[in-house]
Amino acid sequence: MEEKLRYTDEELQEFKALINEKLAIARANYEELKAEAFRTNSNDTEDTSPTFKQMEDESVNVQIKEENARLASRQQKYIKDLEAALLRIENKTYGICRVTGKLIPKERLRLVPHATLSIEAKMQQNKR
Repeated sequence: MEEKLRYTDEELQEFKALINEKLAIARANYEELKAEAFRTNSNDTEDTSPTFKQMEDESVNVQIKEENARLASRQQKYIKDLEAALLRIENKTYGICRVTGKLIPKERLRLVPHATLSIEAKMQQNKR
């Protein structure tokens, strides 16, 4: 039996739907994280607390904002990876390992739809 060189158009459409679903969720999460990272503190009745507590709260707020900014950055990279996967679907190169040239198993692509390496290639890369 001949080895398959690429996924069929029907299979690609299945992956496209999965990626678009994940992309919508990722974009919503990104907007939420971005909003949290850049939200400023309100000047309401809570500002009347003692100075020490304010400094402590401000320190925690800065840490939370930094963490949200870091998470937003990671989410943005994930979005770019998913968008790149959609381009590969349009080019009909989706699911082909960029190292081995073989098809990445469907199970892997369902879990990591933006994958460009097979497990075999990923393991070789990690050994270096």
